[in-house]
Amino acid sequence: MLLISSPARAWEEIRLEEDRRKVFTAFVYPMIGLCGLSVFAGSLLAKGWEGPQSFQYAMTQCCAVAVALFGGYFLAAYLINGVCVRFFHMKDDLPLVQQFAGYALVVPFLLQIVIGILPDFSIIALLLLFYIVYVVWEGSRVLMQVAESFRLRFTFVSSVLLMICPLAIFFIFNELMVLLN
Repeated sequence: MLLISSPARAWEEIRLEEDRRKVFTAFVYPMIGLCGLSVFAGSLLAKGWEGPQSFQYAMTQCCAVAVALFGGYFLAAYLINGVCVRFFHMKDDLPLVQQFAGYALVVPFLLQIVIGILPDFSIIALLLLFYIVYVVWEGSRVLMQVAESFRLRFTFVSSVLLMICPLAIFFIFNELMVLLN
């Protein structure tokens, strides 16, 4: 919650973590699980409990969200790392970028939990998604230590990748589900 209320202070605390891979078990995986659970519950509430078809629909939606967030997280971290090395003259440090991307995705994670249960708030959530830009802006200075001359470009590219990668994987997953069904 500190990343939402006070990103600068939260990034300072995150920077002090010695184990960069702690983000997986302490934050990313539990958040993906909560997102999937909220989508599952929301799908059952929306479709009802009428039988196996509603359960199948809920499971499919739950899997789509989990795959999209999981794959989107790793894809975004990989792409951000590549952009850092190639365009921002930073060293190749995938664990650091994975830590950064994992915590920066706090906004999409929380919004997905809310939308999973209350899908009518998707327009408001789309607007709130842009709060990720501020979270990334603060993290670029504190955790990633991006040079001031590259900070704006880094923030823009990272924010776009963190928003687009999960959405692209969600879209592809849903299209494959329709095609293969």
